[in-house]
Amino acid sequence: MIKRLLWLPTLLLLAAATFADAQQPGKIPRIGYLATGATSARTEAFRQGLRELGYVERKNIVVEYRYAEGGSDRERELAAELVRLNVDVIVTGGSTATRSVKEATVTIPIVMTQDSDPVGNGFIASLAHPSGNITGQSNFAPELSGKRLELLKEVVPKLSRVAVFGNATVPGNVQMLKETELAAGVFGVKLQYVEMRISKGLEAAFQAANKSRSDAILLLVRGPVALPYQEIAELAVKSQLPAIYSGREYVEAGGSCPTA
Repeated sequence: MIKRLLWLPTLLLLAAATFADAQQPGKIPRIGYLATGATSARTEAFRQGLRELGYVERKNIVVEYRYAEGGSDRERELAAELVRLNVDVIVTGGSTATRSVKEATVTIPIVMTQDSDPVGNGFIASLAHPSGNITGQSNFAPELSGKRLELLKEVVPKLSRVAVFGNATVPGNVQMLKETELAAGVFGVKLQYVEMRISKGLEAAFQAANKSRSDAILLLVRGPVALPYQEIAELAVKSQLPAIYSGREYVEAGGSCPTA
């Protein structure tokens, strides 16, 4: 995934930890880590990054992990809890976690990750000048949606119609769809946009794809709430349609389907 860096998150993390250490001799820096759901691969990558920088948990640094498991109210509660703990910096995994922490503090540094559109979400003023107490990474790369369609075309040479699953509430959804439409014009593929909402039942989206006789499925959806990757992966396989996703979580959950 292409990442547009505002500032390197680890540098801010180190700066905050070092500042806290300098201000209070003997204090072990404490990091708050808030994510919508627990993702072992990302958590381990975070820990590995700390180790590479010389930080070992419970030795010279403490990490307070909090996972909301998809509940927005719970996420806000956990954000407030981390603020009460007066951690030195808070790392957030996803847009909803960042929003919850942003609402909870304007003083504790926040390092966001996995955000599709930090400017559109109102987290920062601009990529060049974030301002405020938030910095981090943006994985907003709408052009990848067109590339995914190209890959589908390579896997399914006779591809003529694709069901595109999106969510209008996700920042960047419109741009991703536009990039997909541009690619569809080049490859002569017709698109059927399907609004994918958990509240309306995920199975309905796959039924719509089958009903329209689509040859494959392309998922734009990745947020703004924790998605049931396992259920989506199982429905994709059940649909018997080749599918390409916006994140590895779907594939790790078994989301693959052989072509005919």
